[in-house]
Order: sequence, then structure tokens, then C-alpha cells
Amino acid sequence: MSALAGNTELVWQRVGAAHTIPRQGARVVKIGEVNVAIFKNVSDEIFALEDRCPHKGGPLSQGIVHGRRVTCPLHNWVIELHDGNAVAPDIGCVKTFSTKVVNGDLYIALSK
Repeated sequence: MSALAGNTELVWQRVGAAHTIPRQGARVVKIGEVNVAIFKNVSDEIFALEDRCPHKGGPLSQGIVHGRRVTCPLHNWVIELHDGNAVAPDIGCVKTFSTKVVNGDLYIALSK
């Protein structure tokens, strides 16, 4: 589960069935004006990040998922799925969203 920064009240929004996210792949959902990439790794952990690499804005959802990381398809930046941070020597961060699965349904936490 990814952490959402701050002490704001959260609203859980259903985004679909968890089984529709491919293992070692991603799906994109639009929430308001933000494209959110939802990833599932080989261990069936689910992560949600803004679908925008901190480097040049590349679509992380089109990257390669490996372990708890995704590699951006544009310039090979590696981003930690659990916290959105770029792996050194690169510097940057992408917004993360908490996720949960309830009765097979996937939810993303949004600030109220």
C-alpha cells in the first residue's frame, strides 16, 4: 500500500476490480484532471502513482514493472512504486495514492 502524505481526511474511490490489473503491468484511470497509473507486481502488490515521470513527464504506465519499481519508457528513470521516489542517481518524486482491495474491488484514497 502506498502512503498519501499529510493528515488530510481520505475518501476511498472504487476504480474497478483488482483482478483486471495485469501482473507486472498497469492500467490508467482518470481521477479529476489526474491520470493515475495502477500497477501490480509479480507478488500481487498494488500501487497507484500519478502517471507522469518526474523527469520529462513520460507515461509510467507504459514502463516495465520489476519488483517494487517501474522503469520509465522514455529515458529509463527508475521509480519506486511504494513511495514515488526516483532511484539514485536520479532525483525527483511522483505523487502516490494509497490503495486497498475489498471483496475484489480496488479503491484509491483521495484527499477530501
